[in-house]
Amino acid sequence: MKNLVKYTTLGLLLGALASCSTVPLSGRKQLSLVSDDQIQQQAAVAYKEFLTSSSTKVITGTSNAALVKNVGNKIATAVNRYLASEGLSDQYNFNWEFNLVESSDVNAWCMPGGKVAVYTGILPFTVNEAGLATVMGHEIAHAIARHSMEQMSNQAAVQLGAQVLGVATSGKNSIVQGVVNSAYGVGGQLALLKYSRSNESEADKLGLIFMAMAGYNPETAVSFWERMASAKAASSTPEFLSTHPSDTRRISDIQKLIPEAMNYYKK
Repeated sequence: MKNLVKYTTLGLLLGALASCSTVPLSGRKQLSLVSDDQIQQQAAVAYKEFLTSSSTKVITGTSNAALVKNVGNKIATAVNRYLASEGLSDQYNFNWEFNLVESSDVNAWCMPGGKVAVYTGILPFTVNEAGLATVMGHEIAHAIARHSMEQMSNQAAVQLGAQVLGVATSGKNSIVQGVVNSAYGVGGQLALLKYSRSNESEADKLGLIFMAMAGYNPETAVSFWERMASAKAASSTPEFLSTHPSDTRRISDIQKLIPEAMNYYKK
């Protein structure tokens, strides 16, 4: 029995080491136990259910709704152009969607596959098109960096370790399927993963570059994050900032990243 545990654990560790992918631009290696296609399929179902839920009001026909789609499409076009130039297009079969949702929550998110929602509650802080590009670039960066896949892979790895004696009968695929279903399962509720602070910092960096690629000056991002810091100081932490680095550190880090992002800025 001890040998079974020993060799099964070794096999899992070797499998985990072999199951890695690379984040574009940052070059960071990440655990990749979960199928990105599988996640995208589940996310597409969850996104549709969210939009059609009786508790969700999608805003259409307004200038703000048009702005969300316009900014989103500009960033998506720039990102797609970059991926094509790097020979990565076949790894990102995204079907982009951008929607403005009525909610007092100060929040925005992008699910795997390019499914984006911006809440009206964040618009007083974006203020202008560049501010909105800062938010959407950051959220799109989460999807391009496959942070959902990484978080779910980490969960799957934990479950694989916990069930090491039952691997022969349960199998990795069934464990992974359960993790995906629990994260983006059908049933009327949208379950979005919380990213780690390191993921958030990486999304800050990639987001700056993506907004720059789309023609937005990355220097304008500082003003947005300063406004968000003020909102956080005045009340409870907005959902958008719940797992993010401290305000002082974030703004300082972004200021340091701006020179690199400016290399991608096309007026």
